[in-house]
Amino acid sequence: MTSESLAASATMCFACGVDNPIGLRIRFQMRDGKCTGVFTPDENHVGYKNTVHGGIIYSALDDVMANVLYLQDMKAHTAKCEIRYRKPLEVGQTINLTGWIAQERRRLVVLKGEARTAADDILIADCEASFMLA
Repeated sequence: MTSESLAASATMCFACGVDNPIGLRIRFQMRDGKCTGVFTPDENHVGYKNTVHGGIIYSALDDVMANVLYLQDMKAHTAKCEIRYRKPLEVGQTINLTGWIAQERRRLVVLKGEARTAADDILIADCEASFMLA
């Protein structure tokens, strides 16, 4: 199965699906062994007042890490993820997402991810996750 056919089968993905009417619609790309994407939350992503819900930030980070594998034609699922929120993210603040492989062990791949503000590169959240290859 090629990356194009994998992408075609994920059009309803909450984070990156182009056909999901309530999704985040983040476009991911691989460059120099890292997966990157850009996301700007809106008023639908609020947790409290003008602050973006942590689950939205987690979803974006989980998907940037998953796409490190996915865009290389490897199917996998999240087995475990630990996230640390560093700063609140406000509605309308664009973040740059980055994911990369930290370690590989047979069917288990450890990935890391970061969300940083596009305007000033401030770390909003970072995480480490274990993914099981399918």
